[in-house]
Amino acid sequence: MKIAQVRRQLDAQYERYNRPEFIKNDPIQIPHRFAQRQDIEISALFAALLAWGQRPTIINKCNELLRRMDDAPHQFITQHQDEDLKRLLGFCHRTFCDTDLLYFVHFLRHWYGQHESLETAFLEGSTQRERLMNFHNTFFSLPDAPGRTRKHVATPARKSACKRVNMYLRWLVRRDAHGVDFGLWTRLSMADLIMPIDLHVERQARPLGLLTRKPVDWQAAEELTANLRLLDANDPVKYDFALFGAGVDKH
Repeated sequence: MKIAQVRRQLDAQYERYNRPEFIKNDPIQIPHRFAQRQDIEISALFAALLAWGQRPTIINKCNELLRRMDDAPHQFITQHQDEDLKRLLGFCHRTFCDTDLLYFVHFLRHWYGQHESLETAFLEGSTQRERLMNFHNTFFSLPDAPGRTRKHVATPARKSACKRVNMYLRWLVRRDAHGVDFGLWTRLSMADLIMPIDLHVERQARPLGLLTRKPVDWQAAEELTANLRLLDANDPVKYDFALFGAGVDKH
């Protein structure tokens, strides 16, 4: 299929799915509950990194987690006492359990004690690959970081496609008039974002000739993104709506 045909097809699907109605069935609804920048960043981080499995289950688990934080994640993280952390015990979604959660809270408290935003944790590096690697290293830089927790924040250093981290960045960086993504972070370029790739996206991308690499790894994510930049150099990951939305509808 020619580039012009692919662009027309995906642009139509982008317009179909990138609308407020998309929010109610997607984990992005979690950060949409909040107005304060830090609450959005924190709730979006958990919603993105817990995005394994069926979307209703992911949303339910995220809501459970936020209830344990009194539906005020930034306040809880920055002002909690040791006694308050007992509320988090017993939380588990897939392999992400309370040991992992307690470290996340520990790191975020440390970070927000020195920075206004989590955006600055993603700025070091000249490429998106370097930025994600540096974020992973920063996130696990505290001396008591559990080894088991590292798998919950993917890194290109392990050849991961980093689907959930890339989705998180799409939510926070992309800006348009549709109101789904937040566009809160302005120091990262939309043009540099890497496409979140999962089974739904892969199944739609391959027949269109947008993805040829067999392993769904970091190189595959870069290949797909490079091809999507041929359709829109300034905003390639807008096609996440098109490929993911169509994939979900078909399966």
